[in-house]
Amino acid sequence: MTMAFKVAVVGATGNVGREMLNILEELDFPVEKMHAVASRKSKGVEVSWGDKTIKCEDIELFDFSTVDLVLMSAGGDASRLWSEKIGKAGPIVIDNSSAFRMDPDVPLIVPEVNPDAIKLATRKNIIANPNCSTAQLVVALKPLHDAARIKRAVVSTYQSVSGAGKAGMDELWNQTKAIYGLGDARPKLFPKQIAFNVIPFIGAFQDDGYTDEEAKMWNEVHKIMDPAIKLTVTCVRVPVFVGHSESVNLEFDRPISPDEARALLRDAPGVMVIDKQEHDGYITPVDAAGEHAVYVSRIRKDPTVEHGLSLWVVSDNLRKGAALNAVQIAQLLDETGIIKPASGYRSITV
Repeated sequence: MTMAFKVAVVGATGNVGREMLNILEELDFPVEKMHAVASRKSKGVEVSWGDKTIKCEDIELFDFSTVDLVLMSAGGDASRLWSEKIGKAGPIVIDNSSAFRMDPDVPLIVPEVNPDAIKLATRKNIIANPNCSTAQLVVALKPLHDAARIKRAVVSTYQSVSGAGKAGMDELWNQTKAIYGLGDARPKLFPKQIAFNVIPFIGAFQDDGYTDEEAKMWNEVHKIMDPAIKLTVTCVRVPVFVGHSESVNLEFDRPISPDEARALLRDAPGVMVIDKQEHDGYITPVDAAGEHAVYVSRIRKDPTVEHGLSLWVVSDNLRKGAALNAVQIAQLLDETGIIKPASGYRSITV
């Protein structure tokens, strides 16, 4: 017998919500009863759960005290409205939005990087999932930082449109068609045309000239890994459906060769090194879509500083960047015994 949990996925009709349902199933997370929960306008919409379909329930009417775990992917406003209330009702909330990431009483967790932070989970019964670009970055940086201490990092992101939800994917698709003469190419969601273009702006501008997306990465890397790392980020939206890429330049405290870096990354949890100087010797977002790993390619020495490396980091932003990381946090809660099912056990079917 293993313990099985009653789980609710909030925002079950969105890109990440659907992916959460898929990954809970793929990783065989022990679920006794699954609830899909969404806003009133999605009530009754059917979503896939394993080989079944389940109907979305109305968040306004749902009794959260009946579940053990809530995976929340309904955006920051919904999270600010609901997460603390849900946590007080009993279950632990794993929240994919930015609403609670910088709350000192809420752990911000990437299981390969800072699993020990899980012990803070019961302070508010909320755990935050990081920004998609942060999640893949820290998975790649952690083994290198542990070995040679990163002093400074310069990161440029190449973020796919799925990071802006289904509406982002629709806009790229519709504009691409429109440019070939079918329909309207005017931007709706993005501030400028995204088809056949790149946009060096995600989120909103701050007073210092950075965007809030860039600030999120800066703040989150410091909270998850080490506040001493100097980090500067440029976040760019690119016309790719799924998968975020990052060009990463690192300056270390101690000497570290590309070969050492490759060996460290090969041994690191959640990382795949694909790095040969030939055709197919590196990863693109199309290759990474649908996969779980954080891929690292193009590992090379940066001769402009004393101890420097450059690398290319790619991952599926809906998976490691969001839904997979949330499910891995759920597994960590289960493994550490922080959540125990209210209802006991499931029988194992062989």
